Amino acid sequence: MEIQYITDKKGHKSAVQIPMKDWEQMQKDLDELERLRNEKLFMIELAEAVEEMKLIKEGKIQARNAEDFIREL
Repeated sequence: MEIQYITDKKGHKSAVQIPMKDWEQMQKDLDELERLRNEKLFMIELAEAVEEMKLIKEGKIQARNAEDFIREL
């Protein structure tokens, strides 16, 4: 990746410039990372819901009513 640094009068780096194709690839990578993060979160929440249903069926916890469930969302 070709990076160009922008500096102030004292030589301190204040910004960078990268080729547009590199920027576009970084954006795609970030979008994919966000998608994967959301998918992972969904899977974790689904696993928690399955575990909760198991505990309800075993009588270890009480099921919540619909109103409480909706409030949690």
